[in-house]
Amino acid sequence: MTEKRRIIFHLDMDHFFTAVEERERPELKGKPAVVGADPKEGKGRGVVSTANYEARKFGIRSGMPISKAWKLCPQAVYLPLNFKLYTQVSKEIMTILHAYTDKFEQWGIDEAFLDVTSQVKDYTEAENLARRIKTEIKDSQSLTCSIGIGPNKLVAKIASDIQKPDGLTIVKDDDVERFLAPLPVRKLLWVGRKTEQKLQAMGIRTIGDLASCDPTVLAETFGSLGTQLFLMAHGIDRSEVEENEGVKSISRETTFQEDTADAGLVIQTLHNLTEQVHRDVSEQHLCFKTVTVKIRYENFETHTRSKTLQFITNRLQDLNKASTELLASCIKSERKVRLIGVRVSNLMETCKQKTLI
Repeated sequence: MTEKRRIIFHLDMDHFFTAVEERERPELKGKPAVVGADPKEGKGRGVVSTANYEARKFGIRSGMPISKAWKLCPQAVYLPLNFKLYTQVSKEIMTILHAYTDKFEQWGIDEAFLDVTSQVKDYTEAENLARRIKTEIKDSQSLTCSIGIGPNKLVAKIASDIQKPDGLTIVKDDDVERFLAPLPVRKLLWVGRKTEQKLQAMGIRTIGDLASCDPTVLAETFGSLGTQLFLMAHGIDRSEVEENEGVKSISRETTFQEDTADAGLVIQTLHNLTEQVHRDVSEQHLCFKTVTVKIRYENFETHTRSKTLQFITNRLQDLNKASTELLASCIKSERKVRLIGVRVSNLMETCKQKTLI
């Protein structure tokens, strides 16, 4: 008996942060809006987290320096991040999605994979199911999403980005390579800027070019990644949709208004961040075991240091002690610091060691 072909959904909320802000503030509708760091009239030093489609018409993109966004569109509405609100809306959306399948995998705050193989018999039923999901999210949350449907996670993920916003793209098994071939190679998962540049130097610009490449040459150039790239270019992905076990980590970071060599300021800022992280940990009734500190210098050189404690804890003093020690191990007194951050991981939902002496 042949195994039933899989049908996978990838759902991606449209410009999630700004969409939630527009829902809460109807006056933003039709205006360019940006969520991220304070632009400070073009002198801000953080980055854009999300831009709505009106702002994207001016060339603003996620990850762009907020100062550049301001220069491109000073008339946009600039809003601070409201993680508490976004997280709550995300939970409500993921609860909706959970009800449609027993194989669900959340990706970040606004994306998810659903394996609906056991829920539908063909792509026609899959399309009908996807439309029901889109309608329920729109009716209950007043938000739109885009869904890609394909035979695996790779194809579904790429498909969900094709017709944004409010899109629905179906790629059947027999159409996979034809669908992928004309797309830029950067569309593949795990192809970043440096890998793209290497591929372009080899004359490989589209996924079709990559699919036609000698796999031996790719393996020699990229190692095991080369083999993976070749398989992905042919739309081959056997990874399963797997349930995530809750929040993986909680972090906060900040970019200084001016690069600073003031160690006291850096330490005080670190402690301010640990207080924010601790508040998030407490609100979600979590404990942590691993602490990581991130530091970026004025030349964008970035270092991280991690420490796994010998105990599970939810105490601020433990977080402060570990993060201060980690900072001391990597900070260089003669270097100016641009960014500092702290993260906790190895999280547990309940803390059995509630009192630690």
